[in-house]
Amino acid sequence: MTFGAQQQTPGKRPPGRGRARRFLPLAVAAWVVLEVWLLLLVAGAAGGLTVLALLVAGVVAGSYVIKRAGRRAWQRLTQSLQTPGAAPAPAPGESGGNALTMLGGLLLMVPGLLSDAAGLLCLFPPTRALLRKSVGRRLTGYAPGPLGDAFQQARMHQADGKVVQGEVIREDEPPAPRRDGPQLPR
Repeated sequence: MTFGAQQQTPGKRPPGRGRARRFLPLAVAAWVVLEVWLLLLVAGAAGGLTVLALLVAGVVAGSYVIKRAGRRAWQRLTQSLQTPGAAPAPAPGESGGNALTMLGGLLLMVPGLLSDAAGLLCLFPPTRALLRKSVGRRLTGYAPGPLGDAFQQARMHQADGKVVQGEVIREDEPPAPRRDGPQLPR
């Protein structure tokens, strides 16, 4: 039995690649080429040490932002575990979630000037609010189910749609002694 191999039925074509899967490698390659071109342009105008200083400053600033957002998320988690009934309110001056803040820090850490600009847009409060609203509109229909759905989805599905149930039997461990009857002397 092979896992991952799809069986093809006569008359049915395999599902095609989506538009995003087709153009994502091309978009990433174009992004990298544009980043390198911009870095070379700035290096020609300002010098190589300036570009190196910009890249190091981006990594340092991004790691600081990610560390701060992670610490804030950890504090909110511990606060919510201490008071189980209420959700913790964001501190004054912060707007709640840390996802865009962490994304901004990650984009600052990625070498390049375009990624730094995108990271700063994620960190600047007015543009962060606009991004949060636009992403929120796109994810209105998404609602993750309970934990049981995750286990339901984790089961193995064959190509014909049948679910294969099973259990793991470890052969490297000795079997447990049975205790359901009288024990015989050894």
